[in-house]
Amino acid sequence: MRLNGAQILWECLVREGVEVVFGITGGAVLPIYDEMPKYPVHHVTMRHEQAAAHAADGYARATGKVGVCMATSGPGATNLVTGIATAQMDSSPIVAITGQVATSALGTDGFQEVDTTGITLPITKHNYLITNVKDLARSVREAFYIARTGKPGAVLIDIVKDAQQAECEFEYPEQVYLPGYRPHVRGNPRQIKQAAELINAAQRPVIIAGRGVLIAHAEAELRALAEKANIPVVTTLLGKSALPETHPLCLGMGGMHGEAYANWAMQEADLIFGIGTRFDDRLTSTASTFAPKAKVIHADIEPAEISKRIRVDVPIVGDARNVLQALLPLVREAEHTEWLECIAKWREDTLAHDILWQETDELVPQYVIRSIWEATCGEAIMVSDVGQNQMWEAQYYLHNRPGGLISSGGLGTMGFALPAAIGAAMGRPDCRVWVVAGDGGFQMTLQELATVVQEKLPLKIAILNNGFLGMVRQWQELFYNKNYSGSPLLGPDFVKLAEAYGIPGLRVTRKEDVVGAVQQAEAMEGPVLIDFQIEQEHNVYPIVPVGQPIHQMLRRPIKVRAQSAACERQGGEA
Repeated sequence: MRLNGAQILWECLVREGVEVVFGITGGAVLPIYDEMPKYPVHHVTMRHEQAAAHAADGYARATGKVGVCMATSGPGATNLVTGIATAQMDSSPIVAITGQVATSALGTDGFQEVDTTGITLPITKHNYLITNVKDLARSVREAFYIARTGKPGAVLIDIVKDAQQAECEFEYPEQVYLPGYRPHVRGNPRQIKQAAELINAAQRPVIIAGRGVLIAHAEAELRALAEKANIPVVTTLLGKSALPETHPLCLGMGGMHGEAYANWAMQEADLIFGIGTRFDDRLTSTASTFAPKAKVIHADIEPAEISKRIRVDVPIVGDARNVLQALLPLVREAEHTEWLECIAKWREDTLAHDILWQETDELVPQYVIRSIWEATCGEAIMVSDVGQNQMWEAQYYLHNRPGGLISSGGLGTMGFALPAAIGAAMGRPDCRVWVVAGDGGFQMTLQELATVVQEKLPLKIAILNNGFLGMVRQWQELFYNKNYSGSPLLGPDFVKLAEAYGIPGLRVTRKEDVVGAVQQAEAMEGPVLIDFQIEQEHNVYPIVPVGQPIHQMLRRPIKVRAQSAACERQGGEA
C-alpha cells in the first residue's frame, strides 16, 4: 500500500508494539502528529522535552519494552539530549524521534535547524537521519532492534519534514539485516569453566551484581548461584534487587555510599565475580586500590566494558542469564562459614553506627524512607532523583521486588524522578509508584505535575526538603570548610504548588507525623505530594572521599565507638 512518511512511521510503531509515546509537538513534526489520531497509540503530552525522554526511559525500565519519545527540530531536539544521555548511560532502551527541517534547508542554519544526529552521536547507541521516505520503515525496524538487543541503549531517528510528507510503497521489513552488529549473548565455554574453577577454589568470594542482571531477568539464576556456593552478593546502585535485600547473603549496595561491611567484603575478598556491572568509579573509587587481594571474573554483554577500568583475570562476554545458567552446574556447593561469620561481625559493627537516626527526635530522612518501605511492604516501584535523596532511598528502602528501583545512575541527572515516574506509572498501572526527590531536583521538572493530573496517575511524591542542593552542601561541609557557595536553595510552598495543579499536598515538620502522612498518602486513590521538611544539615554516610580506597570511608557518627575483636582490619576506617 502507498503511504506517506508520517503514516509509515505510525504503522511501524504499532507493529513494534508501541502503545505509548511521550512528546511535545512542533512545526517540524506536524505531519507526524496530523496522522497520529488514526493509530492506536496513546500520546502523553509532556511539559518539556527533557521530561519526555525521562518518561520514555522510566517506561522502558518499568516494563522492559522500548520507550518512545518525540520532539520537533531545533530546541525540541536539543531539549531531549539530557534524557537521551541518561538512558544511554544506564542501558535503558529508548527510541527518540525528532523532526528536522526540509532537505532543501539542511545546512543553511534555517529556522529551528540543528545537527541533531551530530549532537547525539556520542550519546546514542546509533542514530539515523532520514532524507528519503523509502529508508524510513527499514530504519525504524532497525532502531528498535538495536535499542533492545545486546546492551540496551538509546537510538535516535531524525526525519526531515519533506520525508514525512512524501509517499512510497510501504512494506514492513520482517527481518533485520545488520551484518556488523552481532551481540554476543552466550559466554565462551572455556572461560566459563575457568570462572567456575576460580569460584570453587575461592575462600573469600564476593559477587558484584549490576543492572545487567535485571535487564537479563537473571535474578533466579543469581540467587541459585549465591545459595549453592554461599557467596555474599554486593550490588551496584542500579543492581539493587538483583538479590532480595532481605536475603541473608545480600550485602546491599557497595561503593562511595555503600555500607562498611559491603566495602570491606570487596576489599578483603580473594575473588570478585562481577556480573552485569561496569565496575564504574562510584563502586570502585580508584581502580588501583580496588579489591587488591582478589582475582577478578567479569561477565558482561558489552565487550568494551571488560577490563575497561579493572584488570580482569577471566573475561566472559555474554548475557547475564546465559552465563549464570552455564556456570551453575560447574560450581560446587560450599559453606564459606568463616568468611560469612567475618562479614556478619562487620555488619554488626555497621548496625552499631546506624542507630542515631532512630533515637533522634529530629525529622531525619532515614526515618522517612524506612516509613515508606514499611507502608509499601517493600513492593513499590521507587523512582528516586539524584543527590542525597537518592542515597538515602538506596540505603533505607530494602528492595525485594526485581526492578523496584528506577534512578539515574551513570549520568546522575537531577530532575529525573518525576517524569521517569510518569513513564513507569503509564507502563505499570498495576503497581504503586513512589517518587523520592530533593527540593533541588524536584524544581527542575516540577511542571510535570500537570502531566500527572492530565493522565490521572496516582503517584505518591515525597520531597526531602532541606533548603539546599544537599549533596553539594555536604561536600562543601566535609571538604571545602563549610563554604556553602551556591548550594542554599529557595523553594516554593510545595503544598500550595501541588494544590495549584489539583493535587493534595501534605506538609510534615515533625518526626511523629511521618508515619501518618505516609499512610494517608497510601490510602488516597489519586496523586499526593508530601513536603518533608527534614533537618537541613543532615549528611549521607558512609562516604568515600575522592581518590581514597573504598574501605577508607567516613562513617556515621556514633556515641560510643563499637569495637569488633573478630576480623580486625588494617586501616579499615577513616
